[in-house]
Amino acid sequence: MMTRMERLSVIIPALDAAAGLGDVIDRLTCGGAAPGEIIVVDGGSADGTTDVARSGGAIVLSARRGRGIQMAAGAAAAKGDWFLFLHADTVPGSAWRKAAADLMAGPGGRRQAGVFRFRLDDPAPWARCVEWCARCRSRLLGLPYGDQGLLISAEFYESLGGFRPMVIMEDVDMVRRIGRRRLITLDCDAHTSAVRYRRAGYGIRVVRNVFCLACYFCGVPPSLIARMYG
Repeated sequence: MMTRMERLSVIIPALDAAAGLGDVIDRLTCGGAAPGEIIVVDGGSADGTTDVARSGGAIVLSARRGRGIQMAAGAAAAKGDWFLFLHADTVPGSAWRKAAADLMAGPGGRRQAGVFRFRLDDPAPWARCVEWCARCRSRLLGLPYGDQGLLISAEFYESLGGFRPMVIMEDVDMVRRIGRRRLITLDCDAHTSAVRYRRAGYGIRVVRNVFCLACYFCGVPPSLIARMYG
C-alpha cells in the first residue's frame, strides 16, 4: 500500500476521449486502493469526456488544447509525490501498480523515470511490427513516446522544468531532458488504441510519425508539425 509520502497523482490529458477514458480509469481503480488522485485535464471536449471522468471519480480540469499544455496544468494542480502521465486511450496492464511501486521504492527511483512497454490493441501482424519499432526506438535512442506513459517523481519533474507548453512532441522534449540513462522500462505493458493506425493505414501512419520526428529534430515549429501529424 502506498504511504502518505508515496502519494501518486495520475494525470490524463483528454480531448473527445469518452469512448476509451472509462476503461483507463477502471484499470487505474481496480484491484486495490485507487491512486491518490486521478486528474483528467480536458482540452475542450464535446463528447461527454468530462462526464465519464467525473463518474469514474476523477478530478476534472480544463486547459487550452495540447497535451503538453494540459499535462503541465495537471501537474501544477497535482498533490502527489509522484506523477503518472497517461494518454486517454492508453490502458496500463494489470501489473501496473506493482511495476510503479517497484520504481518508486527503488534506491534511485526519485531521479529516474519509468515508461511502460508499448502495445497496440490490434491483433494484426502490422501492429506487432509497430511495437517492435517502438521497442527499438525506446531502447536504442532513448525516445519512448507518450503512449508508453511516464512515471516520475514530482521532485524530478520540477527539477526538469516540467512539460513545456507544446501542442505536439512534448513527450520527446521531456524524455530528452530526462536522458536515456535515467529512463527505465517498467515490467508492464500499456495497450494503446490502434485507431489512428487503422484509419490511415499502418505504413502511412509509421512514415508520417517518422517524418514528424525528423522535422522536430530539424527545428520545425511544433505548431506546423501538428498540422502534418493529423
